Amino acid sequence: MSIGSTFRLFHAGWVLAREGAFSVLPAESLPPMMRFGISMARLVERRDVRKTGSIERLNAALHKLGPSYVKFGQTLATRPDIVGAQAAADLSGLQDRMPPFDPTLVPGILDLALGPKAAQLTEISEPVAAASIAQVHKAKLRAPGEVPKIVAVKVLRPGVAERFRADTDSLYAGARLAETFSPASRRLRPTEVVRTLDHSMRLELDLRLEAAAISEMAENIRNDEGFRIPDVHWDQVAQNVLTTTWMDGIPIRDHAAIDAAGIDRKALAAKLLQSFLRHAIRDGYFHADMHPGNLFADPRSGDVIAVDFGIMGRIGKFERRFLADILYGFITRNYRLVAQRHFDIGYVPASQSVDDFTLAIRSIGEPLHGRTAADISMAKVLGQLFTITDLFDMQTRPELVLLQKSMVLVEGVARNLDPNLDIWTVAEPVVGEWIRREEGPVGRIEDLVGHASRAAEALGRVPTLLAQAELTMAEHRAMMRRPPDRLMRGTLLAVLGAAFVLIVTLIVRVVLGG
Repeated sequence: MSIGSTFRLFHAGWVLAREGAFSVLPAESLPPMMRFGISMARLVERRDVRKTGSIERLNAALHKLGPSYVKFGQTLATRPDIVGAQAAADLSGLQDRMPPFDPTLVPGILDLALGPKAAQLTEISEPVAAASIAQVHKAKLRAPGEVPKIVAVKVLRPGVAERFRADTDSLYAGARLAETFSPASRRLRPTEVVRTLDHSMRLELDLRLEAAAISEMAENIRNDEGFRIPDVHWDQVAQNVLTTTWMDGIPIRDHAAIDAAGIDRKALAAKLLQSFLRHAIRDGYFHADMHPGNLFADPRSGDVIAVDFGIMGRIGKFERRFLADILYGFITRNYRLVAQRHFDIGYVPASQSVDDFTLAIRSIGEPLHGRTAADISMAKVLGQLFTITDLFDMQTRPELVLLQKSMVLVEGVARNLDPNLDIWTVAEPVVGEWIRREEGPVGRIEDLVGHASRAAEALGRVPTLLAQAELTMAEHRAMMRRPPDRLMRGTLLAVLGAAFVLIVTLIVRVVLGG
């Protein structure tokens, strides 16, 4: 842990405290130790923040601190139900209205990144959107032999990689300090969480990977309705430049314009939530940065349009089943299923009681049923979750951090579109369909095919394993001055026999899904 990263961490804490960042947290719902920490931090809060409750200067402070802090502010901006309407409004400028870098630098960046093909991008506009990592320009693509197209050109901010590294060094320092001085925080595995976020942010700094992400998602959703994404122009893609089709749409936070276009906001909220769940549960691959600055409404079809695929989440079949079962358990009020899945995935240690945890889950789930989003205080729900995680010594699963963060974002946007959103009713068609498919003949056949494929792969390794065993025997004989006696020969045969039995056992377990 370097002195510099520790200093930056404390500097960030000071700036955030001064500008009122801790005032937006639902302190009354947090554990006593966290409430005490927030009250201490608020002692240095600026007088006008304390007096008015407005945190408009926090946007500029977060931007100066670095892109990781901006991401945190973007998440809070989608949750007026947690931080309050005024704070959410103050933070909304972080979503795509950050100060742009000097647009006169763009032609030089394009020339260096794209070479001669940069000349095909003409009529480049002033920045139309600027975020913490990059900014976007509208341009015209004039490829030889093709009709000119309107495109969006995304360009990384100069020096953003260095700022990001400084951010993550500070976050690692904070995680290690927490683990050192707060034993209770270790179950949350803060260093592993930071490492997961670090990895996703590093991917965001290579726009070629974002182009590949768009391509993969396009394949996944090619038969879906209600959710649209741009196409990639690969000839105009580089590590720091991404060119895609221009998507005309109404910003999803502009409710007045959406209403004026005759778009049903309730239907739009349902499409957004269902699309996200379909991507996460069905595909295991989802947009992990769905704040309002990245979402638009198509004025013609009423579909959701998504842009900015720099942060993507990927989860395996086991985690997808966990998510589906958790949602389905809440939808059907099967709290035993919800509790059991938390044990299965390792969130709750086996030493805890499934029955007691089921009771705790019921205490959260029952008050949510039959309520609309407007009737639910997410701050209180989060407070209950904090209490339960502490009571049952729940462990963090770092690979699910992006999914959980994304669900918070998507739910917040959907709630803003439709304050009367019934989350469980909207989620049921997607979750129920996937579970019924997985439990039905198609799902069983796919599982069997997967087991057979793994068995074939294991069988394919058998000759290599036998050849390695023979080589080991030959090397052993070469080291001996005389041929192996009967005892040695028996020992070697026993070893080979045990190896063969082990291989067969592994193959059988793979075939049976064990």
